Amino acid sequence: MYSYTEFDDKFLAERNAQFRAQVERRIDGSLTEDEFKPLRLMNGLYLQLHAYMLRVAIPYGTLNSAQMDQLAYIAERWDKGYGHFTTRQNIQYNWPELRDVPDMLDALAEVKLHAIQTSGNTIRNVTADHFAGAAADEVADPRPVAELIRQWSTDHPEFQFLPRKFKVAVTGAAADRAVIKAHDIGLRIVERDGQQGFEVIVGGGLGRTPMIGKVLYDFVSADDLLPTLEAIVSVYNVLGRRDNKYKARIKITVHENGIEDIRARVDAQYALIRSQFTGVDQQMLSRIEADFAAPEFKTASLAAYESAYTNDPVFRAWADTNLAEHRAPGYAIVSISLKAHGATPGDATADQMRVMADLARRFGHDELRISHEQNVILPHVHRSDLPELHAALKEAKLATANIGLISDIIACPGMDYCALATARSIPIAQEIATRFDELKLEHDVGPLKIKISGCINACGHHHVGHIGILGLDRAGVENYQITLGGDGTENASIGERAGPGFSAEEIIPAIERLVLGYLDLRNDPSETFLQAYRRLGLAPFKAALYPETASKDQANAA
Repeated sequence: MYSYTEFDDKFLAERNAQFRAQVERRIDGSLTEDEFKPLRLMNGLYLQLHAYMLRVAIPYGTLNSAQMDQLAYIAERWDKGYGHFTTRQNIQYNWPELRDVPDMLDALAEVKLHAIQTSGNTIRNVTADHFAGAAADEVADPRPVAELIRQWSTDHPEFQFLPRKFKVAVTGAAADRAVIKAHDIGLRIVERDGQQGFEVIVGGGLGRTPMIGKVLYDFVSADDLLPTLEAIVSVYNVLGRRDNKYKARIKITVHENGIEDIRARVDAQYALIRSQFTGVDQQMLSRIEADFAAPEFKTASLAAYESAYTNDPVFRAWADTNLAEHRAPGYAIVSISLKAHGATPGDATADQMRVMADLARRFGHDELRISHEQNVILPHVHRSDLPELHAALKEAKLATANIGLISDIIACPGMDYCALATARSIPIAQEIATRFDELKLEHDVGPLKIKISGCINACGHHHVGHIGILGLDRAGVENYQITLGGDGTENASIGERAGPGFSAEEIIPAIERLVLGYLDLRNDPSETFLQAYRRLGLAPFKAALYPETASKDQANAA
């Protein structure tokens, strides 16, 4: 992991001291809420529906056990004993008292964490593939360059007041596990003629106007990456619209001007600024890369793992869904589900955080990752340790075998917490998971991604869900629209709206009809929901969702 320097520690201490003074002035009335708002947002502090919410950055989703332990301590000491892991690899505390926030930030700084740039119209927390440094299909670990981008963008004097928030994601593999095509800038490490570089994608995003990003450059060398990013964001900073916040994201800038025009402007800006990058960034990258050296992997007998896999059906079901291929022989990547049936997606109690930290220490080379799908990853676990690790996860109610299945739902906080939401998300996710657990169909259904948002801002990524659910307010009543065929991978696509929405009472039966309809439509159990949808199109799935309309159509045709 990246090791903070003396400069980093001093910067955090000074920043926290400044904010402590600002909080004191807000509490004694010297600052009004309007005056305080831009100051608190610069430090990740929101004012939500019921209370303040502190959003803590977890850069590229990477933590060590001491950091996870500290997140647990903060949850117990200043919140209600749990934290919420988000789709952008952050953790949110939903109930802090304003007077306690400076102490929370100091506690975070003790383990090299902070809440800077988790809000505001600036470059947000840089995200990355949650299997980084471990995946068998990886070209290179994306975290060193993500850390370089973090350092370049933090407190960047030109980019603190962009037209809107700006999100960057990085992956080092052909398989996109970072949803790079739905980010303002998506970067994929690629190789050409034996040289590593970057495919640069711009103008992706979800929200009110969902768009898949476009390739700006198919190859940018490593030493040209930062000047290229600087040129892109500079062009956006000037060209991006500030007259309408709903048209201010770079996706609209790219759409209105065209990718060729944007490329010409970026090329021109690049030519102007390239000489300012003298190679210091590459020296920094070399130092950062040393911090991300792979751990020393061990060799051991696989007998215990093979015995458990053969003889224990519960372990086997968990291994089949929650393990991924590791690049080192004998190792596996473990996904810990934070989606127990009926639980709030992404929530972990302080005790569960401590269990995960302890398991990382004992079995995982002291590394944890947070996924954009709101789960926790142990990236390096030898398979000989998996039976013992699984037993510990079961004890902590963290062994749900559902990664990638229907109950592994992404859900935003919705109207239970968020001031922007117009419908509830969490209860819908809980009821879907509970219903399919009752039906015992989850493993028969196979890979299926449901994503739920409680408003048009799409924090639950519903546009790229195989089944997307968007909760809206319709004349004071919650209404849930369904989109189908969305995909957040390297084959990214925006889901297609199926038809009229459903009430809160109707949405669970509608999802059940849809999934049962898929089971009838698929060629065989190997054909996934998304594959069947792409083969058949919307019509048969729509007929399953709206059986009365389908019956009327059939009657009229007769």
